[in-house]
Amino acid sequence: QVLDFGWPDMHTPALEKICSICKAMDTWLNAAGHNVVVLHNKGNRGRLGVVVAAYMHYSNISASADQALDRFAMKRFYEDKVVPVGQPSQKRYIHYFSGLLSGSIKMNNKPLFLHHVIMHGIPNFESKGGCRPFLKIYQAMQPVYTSGI
Repeated sequence: QVLDFGWPDMHTPALEKICSICKAMDTWLNAAGHNVVVLHNKGNRGRLGVVVAAYMHYSNISASADQALDRFAMKRFYEDKVVPVGQPSQKRYIHYFSGLLSGSIKMNNKPLFLHHVIMHGIPNFESKGGCRPFLKIYQAMQPVYTSGI
């Protein structure tokens, strides 16, 4: 059985995707004692780190006593072989996911509206000083707005 849960490199997956991945892994592992999960990643190992870290939180909540040694082995593998989650957004989403599992964070399904963007100070990217910023907004990994460049 092969499942593809990919998302663009250097991006953070939606919390729903993290939940789906963890649920699929847990269902498969609990279906039979001989089942294993193999994770494959093309590109940055940070994505693999997100999945392993999220599942470690997930399995800690749903784990039976028999899974304690498996969780320990996974933690050792994570620390030794997988690059720790490096992108700030990836770290933040692991904390969000952990908060969802513990109940300290609740999902808000109300729509969000971006009304304005404020930049404090002007970055000096050009030799004459200043910069010409533009804004690109994504929704569900699809660009929905790009300001003039």
